[in-house]
Amino acid sequence: MRSDFWNFIFGKLTWADIPYNVLILDVTFAAVVIAFLTVFGLITYHRKWGYLWSEWFTSVDHKKIGVMYIVLALVMLFRGFTDAFMMRTQQAIAAGGAQGYLPPHHFDQIFTAHGTVMIFFFAMAFLVGVMNIAMPLQIGARDVAFPWLNNFSFWMTVSGAILLNVSLFIGLLGRTGWLAMPPLSGIAYSPDVGVDYYIWSLQIAGIGTTLSGVNMVATILKMRAPGMTMMRMPVFAWTTLAANVLIVAAFPVLTATLAMLALDRYLGMHFFTNDMGGNPMMYVNLIWIWGHPEVYILILPCFGIFSEVVATFSGKPLFGYRSMVYATACILVLSFVVWLHHFFTMGSGANVNTFFGISTMIIAVPTGAKIFNWLFTMYRGRIRFETPMYWTVGFLITFTIGGMTGVMLAVPPADFQLHNSLFLIAHFHNVIIGGVVFGLMAGYQYWWPKVFGFKLDDKWGRRSFWFWCIGFYVAFMPLYVLGLMGVTRRLQSYTDAGWQIYFVIACIGMLLIGCGIACTVIQLVVSIKNRDALKCGPDPWNGRTLEWATTSPVAPYNFPADFVVTGRDAWWRMKKEGFEWPTEYKPIHMPKNTWAGIVPAFFCLALGFALVWHMWWLVVLSFVLAIGSIIYHTFDFDRDYYVPAEQVARDQEKAKEALV
Repeated sequence: MRSDFWNFIFGKLTWADIPYNVLILDVTFAAVVIAFLTVFGLITYHRKWGYLWSEWFTSVDHKKIGVMYIVLALVMLFRGFTDAFMMRTQQAIAAGGAQGYLPPHHFDQIFTAHGTVMIFFFAMAFLVGVMNIAMPLQIGARDVAFPWLNNFSFWMTVSGAILLNVSLFIGLLGRTGWLAMPPLSGIAYSPDVGVDYYIWSLQIAGIGTTLSGVNMVATILKMRAPGMTMMRMPVFAWTTLAANVLIVAAFPVLTATLAMLALDRYLGMHFFTNDMGGNPMMYVNLIWIWGHPEVYILILPCFGIFSEVVATFSGKPLFGYRSMVYATACILVLSFVVWLHHFFTMGSGANVNTFFGISTMIIAVPTGAKIFNWLFTMYRGRIRFETPMYWTVGFLITFTIGGMTGVMLAVPPADFQLHNSLFLIAHFHNVIIGGVVFGLMAGYQYWWPKVFGFKLDDKWGRRSFWFWCIGFYVAFMPLYVLGLMGVTRRLQSYTDAGWQIYFVIACIGMLLIGCGIACTVIQLVVSIKNRDALKCGPDPWNGRTLEWATTSPVAPYNFPADFVVTGRDAWWRMKKEGFEWPTEYKPIHMPKNTWAGIVPAFFCLALGFALVWHMWWLVVLSFVLAIGSIIYHTFDFDRDYYVPAEQVARDQEKAKEALV
């Protein structure tokens, strides 16, 4: 027995909570330690810690913050893909009563981690990174509305990701699925700390995402270039606005829902229990009131990316600009009235199911309008099949298939048969991989030259696309078949050996997707090594929107001149009709880098860990330090600097090269 002093210091944490006797975790821990020491050693050897701190970790430059978001996303992609590969290999060998190599409690943690990591820390982080890089450039803003808040939002996301991954080696993660449905996530069925890790990692990251949404909305509404009315904004700026309005509206629902679940677990309240007036179905309603808008938070900016790519590589203005904007607005509104299609089987009755079934079908209409607009933009265009266009064409085919299977699931009688099957898993991955991942990869390839001044290697980019595209079909088409055969999801093992061949094919598909991820890494390494040969001008793609009017890489303050936007496709008009550049320049006012993003976020990480393990002294201390450091920062009035007029003039001369 431990003394009261040690109970006070460590709360519920004991040596037994460190799973050092699990071989898979031992190997994983060793790999993580080796990777960490390697990176730490290289940075120390090259004496780059000071540079990273001053130029990156404390940066308020939206482009650098966007790059850091994408780095985080790629790291979490590796974690999430590893979980997926482990699940598929387990299912490929666990046929006919065989148990495979993952025991049920470990398998359950893996599928919980996979969904949580991929949605919150890969897709969302990658998306916010791309929005950070491109959106201010497109609207002619020098930065986002609240630069410090941008840095703080990023580090809160990092803190949430770290806390979630700590569960690998200290304690365990929940065995509830990525939405942690009660009563399974309640204290009676999950008395360990797994659900607590889930709650506090998402609460910390969710605060960062919500603040980022506020920042983006304020930037778009208040910081557009002179003359850029709402109907002159690029479509990507429109879809970014819609996605961030959804973030501001939906993420507080997630925060409140998880807070109530935490109160159930910590204080014995009964929001989501079957007794004392609670109702588990209320949690399901609340989590999907957030969860379905979340799907459109992910996909809408990707629609904007495809709009930019299609117009650029077809050499034409985007077909049906106004209809694209109206379709985006329709999806924004309708995304809040379809959440119940996720649980048609809860017993709401035929009338309720009919309403939500019809509304689900209706939301496919504006999405279909977008598909036709992209096709009509390509029609009779001078299409150049660069790497971003490959991802776009792959999206058009793959996402359409996913949309059709979604309409099937919108029919309540069909959903009664398919809702808990692998058919649903295949559909979800069909739209998320075919829409979100393909879109993010297109944007990553498209805007890379604007950030770093050189293109990514085209050969390895195409290889990555083909592995991803073929791998997706090999991995998930068999799941459609299994779902129609009645195979339920989340199976750790199964007795029908006839299913095994489909799981084996799906596992091969995962290997192909892994090759696609490897090609992306190789492309990055090869491109950096050959960056001199891949160096490009400010406008390498002959783009249409305003971001291409800046230098490549972009100056810290983006636009030294005050552009006046006279219509849509503003940059295209400037190139065709000429632009009168200013001859006199003034210093530009810019914010300084700050420590007040990373430091409070670190204290929030400590707060989350303390709440998981009931270290109440650390809860109080870390909370006070987090709030105190933010308050202290508000009294730091020396937060600005001026870019000299001479530097502005030199960068403006570089920007003029884009007109050639």
